[in-house]
Amino acid sequence: MGKASRVKQASAREKIAAQRAAQRRQEVRNRMYLTIGSILGVVVIVVAFLFFKALDKGGSSSASAGVHGTALPASVIKDISTVPSSTLDSIGSGGAYAKTVSPVSAPPLKSGGKPEVLYMGAEYCPYCATERWALVQALSRFGTFSGLHGIHSSSTDVYPSTPTLTFLGSHYTSKYLTFTPVETQGLTEGTTLQTPTSAQTKLFSKYDSPPYISANETGAIPFIDLGGKYLIHGAQYNPQVLAGKTWAEVAAALSDKSTAIAQGADGAANILTATICKLTNNQPSNVCSSATITSLQGKL
Repeated sequence: MGKASRVKQASAREKIAAQRAAQRRQEVRNRMYLTIGSILGVVVIVVAFLFFKALDKGGSSSASAGVHGTALPASVIKDISTVPSSTLDSIGSGGAYAKTVSPVSAPPLKSGGKPEVLYMGAEYCPYCATERWALVQALSRFGTFSGLHGIHSSSTDVYPSTPTLTFLGSHYTSKYLTFTPVETQGLTEGTTLQTPTSAQTKLFSKYDSPPYISANETGAIPFIDLGGKYLIHGAQYNPQVLAGKTWAEVAAALSDKSTAIAQGADGAANILTATICKLTNNQPSNVCSSATITSLQGKL
């Protein structure tokens, strides 16, 4: 074989080797792209699952971003949920404002076959901050809360930095009723936490405006719809009684009928309890049959 032939064969072999090497590199790149594509596909599926799971819970995806506030000691939760019946009975409506509950003629509000209590408020709101103490106390007589956290209302609003609880991330169980809280905004006004469903927005728009509330208070929060039978607009007692207190101090004061906190929050809780008993056909009887609750029911 001549020298020229050998040179041609070597050149051909080099070309073939180069082509094979290029092919191997392309195969490696293809496998890499396939792997990356598979990983991205899994990520997209997981993100979509979490997004729609958040929506199924009645809130926006931002609600799953995390719970604000401080986890409260078990002793604080116990103080809120176990105020002695003797204290509550002696306080009656206490320092709660007169006529805080308004009857309404509307379709029954139910969830899971049980009467539903719908709360709509915001974390920055000092009036929501005030009402939550009474609402948690009253609802604790019909069921059990978990996951409550301590926060303060806005430091730049009226009644600044009112100590309170947030319903964001909390859970409530009861065999008598369903509680649906919607914390629409965060500690800074304008920061969205949970987006109401279309049905909740419709209720809010209809019943948080005239003739159910004065024109200058349209859209007031907190807004509470109790079973489609009763409404509460705003706080039921003076937020000032909570000023400068810690969560533990407020919770402990609920059992001392001589305090302004007990007079306000316990009185409001008794009114809420009497209203809820109307929805549950006076169940449980150990809660709804007391002379105080029966008397308050007669004033609704």
